[in-house]
Amino acid sequence: MSLHVLMVAAEAVPLAKTGGLGDMVGAFAPALHRAGTTVTLMLPAWPGTLEAVEDVREVARFDDLPGGPASLLAATLPGVGLPLLLWRNDALLVREGSLYLDHDGREYADNPLRFGAFCHAAARVAAGLPGLPAVDVVHAHDWHTGLVPLLVRDSGAPVRTLFTVHNLAFQGNYPLEWMDKLAIPAQARGSEGCEFWGQLSFVKAGLVYADLLNTVSPGHAGELLTAEGGHGMDGVLRPRAAQLHGILNGIDTALWNPADDALLPKPFSAADPSGKHACKAALQRRFGLPEDAFAPVVALGSRLTHQKMADVALEALPFLLNRYPRLQVAMLGCGQPQYEQGFRELQQRYPRRVAAHIGYSEALAHLLHGGANLLLHGSRFEPCGLAPLYAMRYGTIPVASRVGGLADTIVDPVEHDPQTARANGFLFDGDAPAEMVEAVERALAAFSQPRVWRQLQRNAMQADFGWPRPVERYLALYAQLDQPRPRAARQAIA
Repeated sequence: MSLHVLMVAAEAVPLAKTGGLGDMVGAFAPALHRAGTTVTLMLPAWPGTLEAVEDVREVARFDDLPGGPASLLAATLPGVGLPLLLWRNDALLVREGSLYLDHDGREYADNPLRFGAFCHAAARVAAGLPGLPAVDVVHAHDWHTGLVPLLVRDSGAPVRTLFTVHNLAFQGNYPLEWMDKLAIPAQARGSEGCEFWGQLSFVKAGLVYADLLNTVSPGHAGELLTAEGGHGMDGVLRPRAAQLHGILNGIDTALWNPADDALLPKPFSAADPSGKHACKAALQRRFGLPEDAFAPVVALGSRLTHQKMADVALEALPFLLNRYPRLQVAMLGCGQPQYEQGFRELQQRYPRRVAAHIGYSEALAHLLHGGANLLLHGSRFEPCGLAPLYAMRYGTIPVASRVGGLADTIVDPVEHDPQTARANGFLFDGDAPAEMVEAVERALAAFSQPRVWRQLQRNAMQADFGWPRPVERYLALYAQLDQPRPRAARQAIA
């Protein structure tokens, strides 16, 4: 495809990551690049970013953006050759906490300024800067970039936009005074524009002004149009249903490959799974659990939040631990303090049967997926669900909620007998602990039947969750956008 795509996001592995957004963008942009698409990835220059890229050079300066002077740096991603643009404003980006939150878990008060300035810079790039190649399509990701479609439309540039919703629960809603501080066009300030219940909404700006919209699974696209799943934005989205598409995320099958994973003690594959036994033993040792090849190990590897049903798991797990004396639980994650404390207390209540590692480690994540037998992944809503895709790749069978992308990717043997070579996990409905327990018990019953379990593992490990098919779907959306608007002094915003 001859189009030049400017991909704009707040994070992308390996340069910056807080969750699934960083994983997706960091795998998707290189996949587009490898497929022959001309793509440039634009990110904030977070601390440490410049030391992790190559061929850094300044290509532009901005003296009139919100938030003060900034520069634009061009670079390339090592080992991939992907072109990068890095927006640098140290006064806004250098912080002691995480990308978005301080050490106490509170959002930085100037986040609207930080990401509003980033959006203005991206819109300038899209409209054209001396020395940079012309842009045909801007692909903006999640609320941090929600103002980009609005600002590109307002600039009059003959550029079309795609806005991807990763998690609509995070909307970037701020007091109305930010409209002036971020130079929001006057025509966009009403309820038909980016105002949402008396606030400026970054995500609403993206939903209203992007030419096309998508989210990260077909199932979740339908959920967003409902009052239950639309997080208050269903009324904005329903009139745009024809422009909303669901494209399931892929995973980096080179990075997440048990046959060639340097973070595992021993490789294994669907054809030769014997190395998984060594990984299980290593996981048990690392988490302080008894080495027992026949003990079912249940892993939890996600944010400890209400969305991820941490509260439900904390109610369901004691029942399971009491009923199944050999059951072991290994948890890796962090999140809301009450759930972190809940897992610490669970570990104290069941010593050497529950191991809670509060925090995140890429090496431990690979070992968790490589060594566990089951992944427990409850979620009240799940746009895609990357952790179960990683787990299946490693022969770890997911037990998950029947929502969003989880329902799109996990086939339950209640509906499809494992012998049909289709079932690859277990699903449950609702958020009652009893429903979660019932699904885990069905999985444990299958674990006790080696022939059935092996079939489930083969199905899971052989499923194709790579990027080639999603890339084809995105290229089809870009092709729909290959009809630029006529250049005008200023596009009408209505």
